[in-house]
Amino acid sequence: MQLTEPAPIQEIDVMEEPIVMVARDEHVRYAPAISHLIAEAAAARGTGIAQRAPEYVRARIEEGKAVIALAGDRLAGFCYIESWSHGKYVAHSGLIVAPDFRKMGLAKKIKRRIFELSREKYPEARVFGITTSLPVMKINSDLGYKPVTFSELTDDDVFWEGCRSCPNYDVLTRTERKMCLCTGMLYDPKEDKANDE
Repeated sequence: MQLTEPAPIQEIDVMEEPIVMVARDEHVRYAPAISHLIAEAAAARGTGIAQRAPEYVRARIEEGKAVIALAGDRLAGFCYIESWSHGKYVAHSGLIVAPDFRKMGLAKKIKRRIFELSREKYPEARVFGITTSLPVMKINSDLGYKPVTFSELTDDDVFWEGCRSCPNYDVLTRTERKMCLCTGMLYDPKEDKANDE
């Protein structure tokens, strides 16, 4: 019987489980990578993601209005809170998951944590989002959001100006912000209270 050489042992790349947390000042160093990840996703999808500069991302982190997912020191995902109309409306923006961490349910974990954070910071605010992503729509629906017309969302010009970097901005402006390729979704805490009574 002839002995053969054993196959070389292959190294298995074990990926650390990402931890989702409220971003702190120590996480501002990830701002350029987050900005780059958002830009890459916008380019790949061709629609629906407003690009954000690193300074903008850094400010959301410093304000305590962001959630980050890290696997050790590796950036796995991110999302931040914006408030509009003097805190009457809150939006979750920049939901992003790094390619190596997709299809693991991480977006849902990030979205749930940013939703909780926004409810802590703005308990009476109506929480809304606009998206072209079916998975994000499903996550939003699971959190209690309902599809709505754009007229039910904030009328704050600064919010809508954030859509300018989207390739479909012309659709939004041509329709006087009544519609676009995105779907508007809204969570109203007053409806939840009414349902609990």
